[in-house]
Amino acid sequence: MKGVPVYIALLRAVNVGGTGKLPMAELKRLCTGCGFAKVRTYIASGNVVFESALARSEVKQRLEAALADFAGRPVGVLLRTAKELAAVLAANPFPDAQPSRTVTIFLDDPAPKRSIEEAKGRRTEEFVLGKREIYVHYRDGMGQSKLVIPAARQGTARNMNTIAKLVAMATEH
Repeated sequence: MKGVPVYIALLRAVNVGGTGKLPMAELKRLCTGCGFAKVRTYIASGNVVFESALARSEVKQRLEAALADFAGRPVGVLLRTAKELAAVLAANPFPDAQPSRTVTIFLDDPAPKRSIEEAKGRRTEEFVLGKREIYVHYRDGMGQSKLVIPAARQGTARNMNTIAKLVAMATEH
């Protein structure tokens, strides 16, 4: 399917902390059932790469509907094209930081400019607003962080190692 867009779907609250159990084989089946092609998942936290000729809004709507049917509750989907995800990786404002301590919080829309001022519990963390992302460097690791960014509530985070792997998977299509 040459010329067909490659999408990366990042699911919110899936297989994290014992909530939202979704086996990756089931996620792959759901995506195939939505009409997506060349479906591949990556680790159990709700990452899936696939091709679809459908418009972005239709891809998102179909996948969210299939996930809601499966889970019995809404499951948020943050969608990026392969080109967009590669741009997110390239725009990382903390390129010298440990990739496992640097995350991108993906959002549907740009974060409000006031997001930095509204953050609570900030210690040594640094963060920068992107186009539809918030980049966060947890200098001392995420485990001890008390950082709360209200604008991030509707988003989902992935560390730079995961983003790099998803970009590699997407470019293999």
